[in-house]
Amino acid sequence: MTQQAAALQTYNNELVKCIEDLCSKREELSRQITQEDEEKERLQRDIRVLSEKLSRVNESLAQKLSARATFDRTIAETEAAYTKADDEVALPPFDPGEFPVSPQRPEAGGWKPQ
Repeated sequence: MTQQAAALQTYNNELVKCIEDLCSKREELSRQITQEDEEKERLQRDIRVLSEKLSRVNESLAQKLSARATFDRTIAETEAAYTKADDEVALPPFDPGEFPVSPQRPEAGGWKPQ
């Protein structure tokens, strides 16, 4: 019976060691779970902040695109009205020879025409 008792004691010691190993692995796993939970919360907070920023940028962009479209419309209407007015008014042809092409040299009393 002593041999059986010794064998039982050996099995018991091995079982205790296995349980201790399992507990140690469980604690390590719990620590990793806690770290990942904290990272998950941080990432969710970052996503919320970035989503709010994206929403504000989208709103601003929409307003600016609308304003640019208004500018484009105003410019097009103004150019069309100017072209129409220009076509209706007969202006004499422009003669570039009437105006100097390059500036004159300054004289003591000011600019002298050529």
